[in-house]
Amino acid sequence: MTENTQQPATGPHGAPTDLPSRYVPAEVEGKLYERWVERGWFEADAKSDKPPYAIVIPPPNVTGSLHLGHAFQHTLMDALTRRKRMQGYEVLWLPGMDHAGIATQNKVEQQLAEEGKSRHDLGREEFVERVWRWKEEYGGKILGQMRRLGDGVDWSRERFTMDEGLSRAVRAIFKRLYDDGLIHRAERIINWCPRCLAAISDIEVDHEDRDGELVSIRYGEGENSLVVATTRAETMLGDTAVAVHPDDERYRHLIGTEVRLPLTDRSIPVVADPHVDPEFGTGAVKVTPAHDPNDFEIGRRHDLPSLTIMDERAVITVPGPFEGLDRLEARSAVVGALRSQGRIVAEKRPYVHSAGHCSRCKTIIEPRLSLQWWVRVEPLARAAGDAVRDGRVAIHPPEMAGRYFQWVDNMHDWCISRQLWWGHRIPVRYGPDGEVVCVGPEEEPPTGEGWTQDTDVLDTWFSSGLWPFSTLDWPDETADLAKFYPTDVLLTGHDIIFFWVARMMMFGLYAMDGTPPFHTIALTGLVRDERDKKMSKSFGNVVDPLDWMDAYGSDAVRFTLARGANPGVDVPIGEDWVQASRNFANKVWNATRFALINGATVEGPLPAAERMSATDRWILSRLDAVLGEVDTHYDDYQFAKLCDALFHFAWDEVFDWYVELSKTTFQADGEAAEVSRRVLGEVPDVLLRLLHPITPFVTEELWTTLTGRDSVMVADWPTAGGFRDEAAEREPAEVRRLVTEVRRFRADQGLQPGQRVPARVELAGTGLEAHEEAVRSLLRLQPAGPDFTASATLPVAGAEVALDLSGAVDTEAERKRLTKDLAAAEKAEKELAQTTAKLGNEKFLAKAPEPVKEKIRARREAAEADIARLTAQLGRLAG
Repeated sequence: MTENTQQPATGPHGAPTDLPSRYVPAEVEGKLYERWVERGWFEADAKSDKPPYAIVIPPPNVTGSLHLGHAFQHTLMDALTRRKRMQGYEVLWLPGMDHAGIATQNKVEQQLAEEGKSRHDLGREEFVERVWRWKEEYGGKILGQMRRLGDGVDWSRERFTMDEGLSRAVRAIFKRLYDDGLIHRAERIINWCPRCLAAISDIEVDHEDRDGELVSIRYGEGENSLVVATTRAETMLGDTAVAVHPDDERYRHLIGTEVRLPLTDRSIPVVADPHVDPEFGTGAVKVTPAHDPNDFEIGRRHDLPSLTIMDERAVITVPGPFEGLDRLEARSAVVGALRSQGRIVAEKRPYVHSAGHCSRCKTIIEPRLSLQWWVRVEPLARAAGDAVRDGRVAIHPPEMAGRYFQWVDNMHDWCISRQLWWGHRIPVRYGPDGEVVCVGPEEEPPTGEGWTQDTDVLDTWFSSGLWPFSTLDWPDETADLAKFYPTDVLLTGHDIIFFWVARMMMFGLYAMDGTPPFHTIALTGLVRDERDKKMSKSFGNVVDPLDWMDAYGSDAVRFTLARGANPGVDVPIGEDWVQASRNFANKVWNATRFALINGATVEGPLPAAERMSATDRWILSRLDAVLGEVDTHYDDYQFAKLCDALFHFAWDEVFDWYVELSKTTFQADGEAAEVSRRVLGEVPDVLLRLLHPITPFVTEELWTTLTGRDSVMVADWPTAGGFRDEAAEREPAEVRRLVTEVRRFRADQGLQPGQRVPARVELAGTGLEAHEEAVRSLLRLQPAGPDFTASATLPVAGAEVALDLSGAVDTEAERKRLTKDLAAAEKAEKELAQTTAKLGNEKFLAKAPEPVKEKIRARREAAEADIARLTAQLGRLAG
């Protein structure tokens, strides 16, 4: 192990003293965090000669508050950065928030509605000022909650996606993309939310099955008619053609002719298009270019007009009986009118079909033809895919790379304009004579009569896609950018590969001349409840992590989350697990307190191995092995495995065995005790440093008290030093085996754990002679007196323990009970014989289902185990 080089100092507790008997998280967490911040230990220095390690925090929405998903990912990122800081890296973990265009604007519009106003009453400029005031007053709640969790972020570099520097970066990259022909304005079908009154991207549309109706409608008359089917009958008002496949013999004679469109005074052409599947339905489809993406493409191929029949709120605008009706009201009215004219051929209700919903407000999306701004993503997405394929960026776990490629290899052009007032306004001016000018951050916009700026704002994901370099003050060549770009790892949920990860890859590679924004993409799962069910307000299973922090402490929540973090796998979590983690923290507290009470020290080098007891050499050897395991798991982002390694070493080996085996040494005092006191200081010293990245608060309180030094978070990360002693590991293992076997026998006899019984312990020739006092202490065994009579003898690993149970157990009654139980078990086995014999029948084995065979095997094994157990217990009772 690496000796801690941090010099002793008078810490916040003064000289090391005994700890309080009980750990109360609320009494230490807040003051410790503020101390870390005040000391500047989270701040990064771009001028440092230390190697850099940088992570940018996925910026939470300014409207948000901490949920378990945030707590989960923040815990893992904090653990990575705390460890790297201890390893001597210059660490930057950069915090910030996203302006959350639609969500934030909705919050302020709700406020205005309560005042009887709308944003239009205020005007754009005053409304935006109102949003900024709301942000200052109510936004950023999550930042305070991050402090409560223990996030070791550099608060001096906190950013906001609409602060001056990031706004400048947005304008700079828009200008560059525009000049390179990668941003353009075009009229296309978009996903329109009639409630948010904005375009939304494909990945912000949730597709859900719903009950609807499928209506078949006859267009035209007699032999020259066609039947089309639709789930959106109201859109027929905007039909401009009927399409059939060019090779469909049923309709070949109609191609190039026209049919009358019901309920209108229009005739529309029949066109041949290979997009039509002749095997689906009637083989004829209605074409509404302004309200369906596939129809739009057919319309472009055949130069069809596009008729917009709804306004931005999805209200019908076509003159006539349906004008002014909401789209769903119009649907029923149109079907009723068609029915009255005898145009309905078939109606199917309910008809289950997939419908797109706005991911924010759950309103059904309306495909709508609109003039919008688009990013031509093909070359950007290709570069993002190549960076992973050629190894510049690693995806962890590797099996999730397929999801990434599925997205970047099939990405469509990205609609980046939103019909909002809150956000980055598109930096394009329009002149009185049709001029279009894109204005960069260092350019003056054209002025004069008739010049106006585009009214739309950019998609929120546009600005957050710049986060890894815009937060380092790109496009300027700053010390921060030179030191900390590219960042090291992006740790995020697998659910936002499409929303955020791919966009950062595209923009980072483009803006930084082929250098990706991070070396590794570490994907986590999502947090679920203890029944592995998605957390949702509608299910009533959403947990506020602050409630658990109040009840059990932040460390307990952090350890629970990290212990469930297998790469890319969803994390089920329940309150019982948080309680168990709280118990673990208490156990660490009590073990450290035991060390302090017994004079543990961290001063000076470790004693030579030959001066140490086998117990001391064993625990140091195991500590060295666990340290190597922890480092391996950290480097592989295996947080669950590293937490398990630390938990089982601490609980099963340090607390349950090392502490207990050490007690007899300290009771005897002398030179051996002095040697063990140094080891007793070393073990918690290293263990607390290993635990610190996951559980920062309790380890800080304990480590500073144990060592008298300033802070564990700026202490050295321990490294494996080759202190391995396999022989020493075997000796305590035999002691544990002996103690475990005798404890099991005591429990079988109904003895209480603390109940003392006379015993004779024979350890000669086993190599365990030095541990007799420890064995007697652990097993609550009294010395054998002159009246000692062995009631039971247990041979274990060459040793022999004889127990006199005469004063504790009625051995004759116990023998009778065991004999009766054994007879019952043997009878049950015989009764099973006919069933278990089937396992030797090849015909039965060939035909029986595996669960049936497995059940028979399990019953046989259980019966045999019962007989073996009872026979052994009878054999141990002296006759």
